[in-house]
Amino acid sequence: MEMKVRPYRTSDLSAVLAIYRLSKLDELRFESEKSFELLPLERDAKRFAELFESQIVVLEQQGKLLGYGAYLDNEIRALFTHPDARGRGVGRQILEHLLNEVGESALLYVASSNQPAKRLYRRYGFTEVDAFMTEYNGVEVMANTMQRWSQSGDNQINSEAEHGPT
Repeated sequence: MEMKVRPYRTSDLSAVLAIYRLSKLDELRFESEKSFELLPLERDAKRFAELFESQIVVLEQQGKLLGYGAYLDNEIRALFTHPDARGRGVGRQILEHLLNEVGESALLYVASSNQPAKRLYRRYGFTEVDAFMTEYNGVEVMANTMQRWSQSGDNQINSEAEHGPT
C-alpha cells in the first residue's frame, strides 16, 4: 500500500486537527514533573495562524491521512504523525518531502526533551544550535533550535527567524 505526500486541501482540515489533537501532547511526554493540558489547534490562535500561513503537505494511504508537515521559507514548522501510524516511516517520508521543498539549509524548533524527534532530525543532518524557553498552553518548555546547513558551508541561522513554537 503506497503512501503519498501531497499538498493540503481544505477538505483535510478535520483530519489535520485530529492528528494534532492525538499527537501534540506526545511531544511533551518526556517533560519530567510537568503536566500539560491539550489546547486544540483550532483554539491556539498563534499556532493555528502559523500553520496556515505555511505550505502544508499531508501523507495519505488509501485515502486516510497518516500525518502532515508544514514549512515557510527554510523553516520546518510542523511534523505530526498519527499515533497509529508511528514506526512506519511516515515522519521520515514527510520530513524528506519538506527538506526537498525548503532546500539544503533548514531550521526547526523542537522540545529539548523530545529525543525521538531529535534523533530523526540528526539523521538528516540537523544539529542543535540554540536552547530557549518557550511555553505550551501556559506551561514553560525548554526547546532547541536545530539547523541543517547547505553543503556550501553556510552556517548562519536565518537571521530573521525568531524562536518558534514547539
